[in-house]
Amino acid sequence: MTRRLVAMTLLVSFIAMASSGLLMLVVDQPSFSLRMHPVHKLFGILMVVAASIHLVLNQAALRAHLRQRAAALWASALALILVGVYAIAIMNPVDAEVASRLDAAAREAEAHE
Repeated sequence: MTRRLVAMTLLVSFIAMASSGLLMLVVDQPSFSLRMHPVHKLFGILMVVAASIHLVLNQAALRAHLRQRAAALWASALALILVGVYAIAIMNPVDAEVASRLDAAAREAEAHE
């Protein structure tokens, strides 16, 4: 039963994250992104929880996959890309005044929900 609930939570969370993320990408307006943010954030949290449980429940199979050279190389390459993209994002500063105004606008918009 746990596996089924985790699988369904992952499915719905993935659909929510993918659709809200793609919508924010296509409708490139900060006001729209602010409206989608609560959906994206909530289902992101659900997805992390469900994925964590999924990893625990399937750790033996995941270890078996990682014993295969191609799978291990692929996972390593994706992990390096992830670290690189995070590094680029972190090293790309936003002007403090602009960031402050954006944060204030986001707080104000979320307060009106």
